[in-house]
Amino acid sequence: MRHTLFPQLLLLLFFAVQPAVGDEDLTTTYREDAGRIIGAALTDEEGWEKLTYLTTVIGARLSGSEQLEQAIAWATETLQDEGFDNVSNQPVDVTHWVRGQESARVVAPIHRDLAILGLGRSVGTPVEGIEAPAVVVASFDELEALGRAAVEGKIVVYAVPWEGYGKTVRYRGDGASRAAALGAVAVLVRSATGRSIASPHTGALRYSDDAPRIPAAAITVEDAEWMQRLVNMGHELRLALSMDATTLPDAESANVVAEIRGSQYPEEVVVMGGHFDSWDVGQGAHDDGAGCIAAWQALRILQRLGLQPRRTLRLVLWTNEENGLAGGKAYREWVGERIDNHVAAIEMDGGAERPLGFGFGLNGVEPDSGDPTYESALEQLQAVGNLLAGIEAGQIFRGGGGAHIGPLVKSGVPGLGLKTVGEHYFDWHHTEADTLDKIDPQDFKRAVAMLAVMGYVLADMPGRLVSADSYGPLAAASP
Repeated sequence: MRHTLFPQLLLLLFFAVQPAVGDEDLTTTYREDAGRIIGAALTDEEGWEKLTYLTTVIGARLSGSEQLEQAIAWATETLQDEGFDNVSNQPVDVTHWVRGQESARVVAPIHRDLAILGLGRSVGTPVEGIEAPAVVVASFDELEALGRAAVEGKIVVYAVPWEGYGKTVRYRGDGASRAAALGAVAVLVRSATGRSIASPHTGALRYSDDAPRIPAAAITVEDAEWMQRLVNMGHELRLALSMDATTLPDAESANVVAEIRGSQYPEEVVVMGGHFDSWDVGQGAHDDGAGCIAAWQALRILQRLGLQPRRTLRLVLWTNEENGLAGGKAYREWVGERIDNHVAAIEMDGGAERPLGFGFGLNGVEPDSGDPTYESALEQLQAVGNLLAGIEAGQIFRGGGGAHIGPLVKSGVPGLGLKTVGEHYFDWHHTEADTLDKIDPQDFKRAVAMLAVMGYVLADMPGRLVSADSYGPLAAASP
């Protein structure tokens, strides 16, 4: 079998690094290094072993939990053992929300238990729980049309249609406060997913300052639609909800930082990574263990190959993305006035399905505006993407970034987010089903190759992707 696969691998690598006529010099300059990187990544097993350990032995890693701190300690020690430069923990205070016991049931017109997951940062119910009539709505407009007289003292059920994550997730984020402003005592929110197998999806909510804080939990797509049908048929719905959720004082945590120090311009940095925390359900495999380990292993591949770029390539495993974004904010504050030393920021936080390429964004620049700074950078990135064509992961999309690199991008740093086909990510997102078995090892290895090639070229190429002089007009206010 080894003799059969080896020629195929060589052929794959040959086509992966062949430039088309007219490609930028970056394609030609880095095709040999890219071939070595891709070959090493596709045959690497160490990264998969790390991801297996993280998800199987440590598991879910909610901010403030022992599991997250265990993961941070393990990563820090391993990175030190591997000989990376400047391995450190960057202190971050994080939200410490604890789910506790929770349950919900329909008590009229029939008795039926409901599968729920409390929303992150939700308050709990009174000890005795809440039992109240329910109103079912399909939109905020429908809720407002009902008015206080129809909502006060009731549990609001958001049985909203799936309109993609960006639109549907609004009800998870703002639904509790919108209902509380009309006197609701609790809310149950349809999970933000297009497909469900009786699995609720958790996630964070946002309480507004001008409404009472009421308990909020996610319910399954199936139950949301079932309750909507009951109401449409003229039945009066009554629910019971019990949640022990509580928010404790902020806990101490940390971003994990490690580097391959630059050989010529060590003060200039390409930073990449993912968020090390996850929700307290599942294993945090797609979201975002795979992104963290892929970025880590990308640096490991370069280290093993002896490829030291001109600029520093920095790994950051950010903490507290899921319910606070404290890690990304703390990193930006730490960078301070050195922000113009950041050449690029790369994040992988969209799961580890079959990868396609990278999305690219610049703060304050519409991707289709024809802005010359953006177009010049895009042309260079497309040349780097050519190096990944052989593994079908070289597309460069207009628009991109990530939650934890957001503060950097807002300050003018070019931002890239790894893109996948995204066929099933939201089937597993924030559920008990976000487990290692949902990840194809070959897709994961392609992501490692992508991050390694893109990170290395951006850190090593003679010029910068975007001139530091451009950061002034592009940058937002200081953090």
